[in-house]
Amino acid sequence: MENKQNRKEMIAEYKAKPESGGVFAIKNTHSGKVFLDGVFNLEGSENRFRFSVKTDLCPLHQLKDDWNRYGKDSFEFQVLERLTIKEGQSQREFKDDIKTLKEIWQEKLTDQLY
Repeated sequence: MENKQNRKEMIAEYKAKPESGGVFAIKNTHSGKVFLDGVFNLEGSENRFRFSVKTDLCPLHQLKDDWNRYGKDSFEFQVLERLTIKEGQSQREFKDDIKTLKEIWQEKLTDQLY
């Protein structure tokens, strides 16, 4: 019975965490080129990238040529900016905020984008 209660508490705690997202870049340290994206789950994106490096499988079609040319160690994952959903903010509003933030970063990095 105690195990079920502990599980329920852990589930409630997980659900209570505010959602976070933001903008990340995968940078080719050899060429300076950057792949940019805005997502709800930065940690998940970073985990997928680290798995790709570990298994030497290119995570994105756009990077494939450079991944094969320069190798997996020429790429790094960078969180550029993190957002947390605000109290009362809808999923749609949060998604729009991430989209706007990505557009700002695209303007800043326009010469470096894949």
